[in-house]
Amino acid sequence: MRFFESHAHLYFDDFDKDRDKLIENLLFSSIEGIVNVGVDLHTSKQSIKLSDKYKNVYAACGFHPNDLQLIKFEDMNILRELLSHEKVVAIGETGIDLFRDRVPLEIQRKFFIKQLEIALEENYPVIIHSRAAEFETLDIINEVSDKYSGVFHCYAGGIDTAFKLIDKGFYISFTGSITYKNNDREEVVKEIPLEYMLLETDSPFLTPIPNRGKRNDPSNLRFIAQKIAEIKNISVEEVAMVTTENSKKLFRI
Repeated sequence: MRFFESHAHLYFDDFDKDRDKLIENLLFSSIEGIVNVGVDLHTSKQSIKLSDKYKNVYAACGFHPNDLQLIKFEDMNILRELLSHEKVVAIGETGIDLFRDRVPLEIQRKFFIKQLEIALEENYPVIIHSRAAEFETLDIINEVSDKYSGVFHCYAGGIDTAFKLIDKGFYISFTGSITYKNNDREEVVKEIPLEYMLLETDSPFLTPIPNRGKRNDPSNLRFIAQKIAEIKNISVEEVAMVTTENSKKLFRI
């Protein structure tokens, strides 16, 4: 039984002591592929560097809404250049974040729209971050296009919004947060067909139970899959198989 990690940040300092050993062990054991997701130019280039080193590691390049302070709009030209690398499989992560309120909404909106436009122009899937901004994010994607290829990562919206996103071509991705007590994701997981789901750890963040409090890594995907299987009353093997195929289809692997 093998899983696909659709969203990780293995370039973070948290992994400096054992990054290579960890990735080698993951790919040898339970992980079929990993997409490392950039949040700015530096981390996007780090993701590409890791993808060059490992056959089944891939990169996504983009500008996170909380990391726009030091990014110039002209850097979009560099982002376009990064897309030419053969191991880059998506644009992102990009989106709207009103929870931390680090960057004015007007600036977030400008960068988000441009990255959506590039994804559509260049025919790349887009990885979307939306936190405390369900209405604002949906409003923007409706403004830009009717159809996409992409995923809403670490999904925190409602059931109705989820089905609207699926109709637009998005997958819905869940993290270890669905294993936490009193989480509000179970009804969404229950209602959404498995054919539209991806698995992710968002490593090193959001470590699932039973390892909450420790550094997260893609080996914990099994606990997320187990929770989904429990909610949907299906086997873990089915969750692993379908979500892995969904990831490979989305990222064209």
